[in-house]
Order: sequence, then structure tokens, then C-alpha cells
Amino acid sequence: MSSHHEKPAITNGALVPEVIPEDLAIEIRRLAHDLSNALEIIVQTSYLLSTTELKEPAATWLGMLESGVNKSLEINLALRQYIKSHTAR
Repeated sequence: MSSHHEKPAITNGALVPEVIPEDLAIEIRRLAHDLSNALEIIVQTSYLLSTTELKEPAATWLGMLESGVNKSLEINLALRQYIKSHTAR
């Protein structure tokens, strides 16, 4: 997974890291939390499906689902880390 570096702003000749305004940060954190909850349902469903014996093409589709689940979890983690590093609290 690629890492993203924060872009500092230049204020009075000094580099200042960008900070998400508090009102936006609260809403973004709420949405990220809701996304995590939705992803958890998908993760659990994917796991339960993997415990069953699936015939083709369903087994292939499960592999696609698992790949999407893993990518979604990586993206969600990156989003949460970005929010944490760009908010005041």
C-alpha cells in the first residue's frame, strides 16, 4: 500500500501541516466509523461464505469478494490514519 505524505502549508515563511477543521473532522470521523461497521458486515459474510463448499463459478466469485474485502479494509485503515493525523485531537 502506498503511503501519502501530508502537504504542509506555508504560513509566514514556516511550514504548517494541514489540519481538517473540527466541524468537518467530526463528520468525517462519523462517516469513517459507519464505513467500518458496514465493512465488518461484509468481512463476516465473506468469512461465513468461505466456510461453505461452493461450486464454480461461486468459488471464483468468493475469491473476488475476498480480494475486494481486503482492499476495502486497507483503504479504510488509510482513511482513518489520515483523519487521525490531520485533526487537532
